[in-house]
Amino acid sequence: MIVKNRKDYNSNFSEEKYIEFLKDIDKSHDFKVTFRIAETPAFIPRTLKDKLVEACDDIMKIINKPNFKELTNGAFFDKNTIVPNEDEQSKFIQLDFGICKDLNGNLIPKLIELQGFPSLYFFQELLGRKYREHFGKAIPDSFSQHLNGMTPKDYVALLRQEIVGGTDPKQVILLEIEPEKQNTAIDFYATAAQLGIKVLCITDLKKEGRTLFYIDEKGNKVEVKKIYNRIIFDELHQRTDLKTEFSFQDEIDAEWIGHPNWFYRISKYTMPLLKGDYVPKSYYLDQLESIPEDLENYVLKPLYSFAGAGVQIHVTKEMIEAVSNKSNYLLQEKVAYAPVIETMDVPAKCEIRMMMLHNSKTNKTEIVNNLMRLSKGEMVGVKYNKDKTWVGGSTGFFEG
Repeated sequence: MIVKNRKDYNSNFSEEKYIEFLKDIDKSHDFKVTFRIAETPAFIPRTLKDKLVEACDDIMKIINKPNFKELTNGAFFDKNTIVPNEDEQSKFIQLDFGICKDLNGNLIPKLIELQGFPSLYFFQELLGRKYREHFGKAIPDSFSQHLNGMTPKDYVALLRQEIVGGTDPKQVILLEIEPEKQNTAIDFYATAAQLGIKVLCITDLKKEGRTLFYIDEKGNKVEVKKIYNRIIFDELHQRTDLKTEFSFQDEIDAEWIGHPNWFYRISKYTMPLLKGDYVPKSYYLDQLESIPEDLENYVLKPLYSFAGAGVQIHVTKEMIEAVSNKSNYLLQEKVAYAPVIETMDVPAKCEIRMMMLHNSKTNKTEIVNNLMRLSKGEMVGVKYNKDKTWVGGSTGFFEG
């Protein structure tokens, strides 16, 4: 997105360097990454960085409202999904923005969706580090994945503070469903390596009264004090085959690092509550007064799905009328991504996730990192980018 940096990077790029870069990432934790990593990071100009910060601030003003919980109580599609002992702030918040152009051709972010759930916090640190190691000549030292002068060392220290804190790392677990089979497994291994915590499948979690524990490699019982939850509830509800001793609805003595209720509260459900220059118009389908005439400018989204499942990008009146459970759907103004990243053939569009973390020491939610996805397809996602290059997961380096 910055012409000089883009030219420098592209002229220094080679397929051989890219292959070595991917091999190095796979070798880092002895795991072959299963999703596509893009050939390039993005170089984010200061003007766009400032708009992204402003957009995040605008959205956080709504999330920080004293009545936000009251406004989002309807997010729980089933009251049996509510988890006890909810805290006052979401530990993790992700804000996904499509990069667009305004009428004057200036870059502008538009919110796509948001989630109160952890993302690839440790993989993104690894990815940024490996881009620098393999393509460092084209990435200026003054550019950073982070904001406000935060260094990579500061970033990992902050994550350690918020996830582990003063607890014995052995008593902190990253919880998933069959973690080794997840598409994001590389992030789990990177997390365990940086923090020294245990990556655990929910089926390996044992329970006695209010106490949770697991059996370590020596056969010892280890009490769980903190749970860094990475289970997506859509998958949990579908996996009726899992035999578990623990339910999310149980009263337990362990602390949630990222309380599960925020997965629902800060989600697509939140979109209609938000307003402003960086937010597309969004409507709960069951509260829609009339169907817009320009449906070509809207997308239809199920509230409770992940990874783009069920999203309709070519919406018709008949499609809307055919939806039986309208309370589970959202009609959202379409965001027109701009092809802003020059590649070796056609330019790529991009989406940036501003990764936020609530700092318990300052009692503030901060932007700590970013995740980018590059696309040349109709939507950001694997099935829309098959057989394309210079697409996939990436990161942004902000102009200093």
